[in-house]
Amino acid sequence: MSETATKKKEPGMATLVIVLFAICAVTALLLGLTNYVTKPFIDENARLKQEKAMSDVLPADSYTEVTDQYTGGDPTVLNVYDAGEAGYVVQVKPATSFSGNLTVMVGVGADGACTGISITSSGETSGLGSNASKPAFADQFIGKTGEVKVTKDGGEINAITGATITSRGVAEAVTSAIAAAASMG
Repeated sequence: MSETATKKKEPGMATLVIVLFAICAVTALLLGLTNYVTKPFIDENARLKQEKAMSDVLPADSYTEVTDQYTGGDPTVLNVYDAGEAGYVVQVKPATSFSGNLTVMVGVGADGACTGISITSSGETSGLGSNASKPAFADQFIGKTGEVKVTKDGGEINAITGATITSRGVAEAVTSAIAAAASMG
């Protein structure tokens, strides 16, 4: 047999590009299909999580979004919900957080005091900043009015050990929510 008969033909550049394109197209199609199928479920879970957070921080019969009526100008205030006679629920994404991905739902009673907090989104360090949702930390905010600060900054909130930045972020969120609620009524 001759050498040419046993030698395999190497694929050309065009063949490699076409194969790679086909793999990418199939992968993109599958990812798009997965997104299309799961998006309604993800959206519904996010809505349920938000409703639970609102009812946890300020129990009320209903919540009406009134964000368009908020004129306070604080860019960290994402949404404001009117809870009727109970007060307001304010969703805040504080500028101060370790990961930059902290969102806090804050209940503000009709008397202007914080009724509770719920961490709705967090990218904080596991085991440190993620402790912000635990009652030992979160319950410190109940009843607070005006500017809320951690003890290191002259306030009354005991920061989470090893997570002072996250603690400051939550305190900042509560301060913003109290101010937003005050501007609404």
